[in-house]
Parts: sequence; structure tokens; C-alpha cells
Amino acid sequence: MSKGNLRDIELIVIDIDGTLINDEGKIAEETRLLVNELQHDGVKFSLATGRLHSAATKFARELNINIPLISLDGCLLKSFPANEVLYESYVKAKHVRRTIELADQCLLNICLCHADAIYYTENNSVIPRITEKFGARFELVESYDNYLDGTLEVLMAAENIGAAKYVLDKMSFPYCTGLNKSFFRSHSYDHVYYLEIRRSGSSKGKGLQRLFKYLNIPAQRTAVVGDWFNDLSLFQKKTINVAVGNAVAELKINADIITSKTNNDGAVAEFLTMVLNSKR
Repeated sequence: MSKGNLRDIELIVIDIDGTLINDEGKIAEETRLLVNELQHDGVKFSLATGRLHSAATKFARELNINIPLISLDGCLLKSFPANEVLYESYVKAKHVRRTIELADQCLLNICLCHADAIYYTENNSVIPRITEKFGARFELVESYDNYLDGTLEVLMAAENIGAAKYVLDKMSFPYCTGLNKSFFRSHSYDHVYYLEIRRSGSSKGKGLQRLFKYLNIPAQRTAVVGDWFNDLSLFQKKTINVAVGNAVAELKINADIITSKTNNDGAVAEFLTMVLNSKR
């Protein structure tokens, strides 16, 4: 990576969990100071997260971010602090209903992610404990019937990997079309697997493309920073790709820069220092 490329950066988009914040959920003070200094140099910052928008705004506020945030892995692009919806992608009600039926059939835990809350039923009461939607507001409801519309993401959690894969197959072509599906192991819980179902066209990378258009900033003048599998789509947009030291191998393979530090000892600050030095 050339010094010139870093000097030309106008936009930096950062994942939250495992990247921006440490394992205690805090942003390093050095990172805060560097973001502030780079903002004074004209660099814009945004967040791209699997969290709900409402669970990302705390960190946007801490960093004085004033441009749209990419949330729910690209299902929602919403301005901050104005909270104007610029893009939202709902799962069709018929597909939501089908996932609920399959989850019940296979004894999987399921919840419905809306813009500002995650809804779960008594039969799925383990959801707030075992899902990794950090900072989200969970709301217990009697039934999902009134929440089929407005669902941005359906999330299922399972210990039975075979049952989860069965549902994944039944939500794929030729049974269903027009969906994005992510199947992955939990960060925090052994033997727990997640299946996320969203409408096609929803990914962090797609959200980033929409942000480029909104800001009129090219990919080549943008840096993205991440750690996990859902950040891979960010790394496919001709951006400067930064993997933190604790990132999964698949991300590091596609990275232009790999920090020596992890999220727990200042990985983002390490990269921001490189950018700041390049602009001096």
C-alpha cells in the first residue's frame, strides 16, 4: 500500500464489534482522538455493522459521526443524527412466515429483526441470551403474526447444525428466491450456529455502494476496516482493505493492510495513525 493512497483517503468505514470496540464494548481513547483529528482534515467516518441502527448510534455519537450508518449488514442505510431512512430492504412476509414454520418444525430458535427492536416469543425466550445482536432492544411478543411486515432480517440460532442446514436448503432455490442467506458459527457460544435471512441486495458491501453514491466519494478514496466474515463484501469494492490483527483468515487474505494490533489493544488507532502520518 503506497503512502499516496492513504493520503488520498476521504472516507473510512469501520465495523463495530471485534474491530472498533474492545471485548468490553469500549472505544479506545486514542481512536477517539485520531478520528477527531482526521475529521478536522476533512476525512468522513461511518460504521458498517450487523447491529441494529439503534444499537450503533451510541458509537456514532461518541465519534461525532454525521453521515449515514450501514446497519443490519446492509439492510438499512440511515442518516445520523437526523435518522432519515435512505435505503431499507424488507424480507417479504411470505418468506418470514416460511422461516417461522421451518424453525418450529426443526426446533430452532428464531426472532425477527426490525429497525429498532428484535421481536421474540415465549417459545424463543433464549434468543436475547444467545444471539450476538449487541446493544439491541429485545421485545417479547405473544405471536409473530403482527410483525411479519417490516422485518429486515430473520435470525435463527441452533445447536443442531444439521437442522440449520436443512432450513438453509429449504429457504434456497427452487423453494425460495430473492433472498440473501448467511450461515456461520457464533463468536461467543460454542456449538451455536446462526442463520440470517435477508432480502437479496442486502450486504455491507451493497450498503457501502449506496453510501458512495450518497456522498459522491469513490471506492478508491475509501478505507474499510473489519474482522469477521460479514465484512468480506466490504473488501470487494476497490477500497483500501484493512483487517485487524484478530480478523479471520479469509479477511486477511483479501486485506491490503493487516494491523499488528487487535481490537483489544488499538488496531483501529494503529491504522488511523498511518493515515494521519500520510496526510502530514
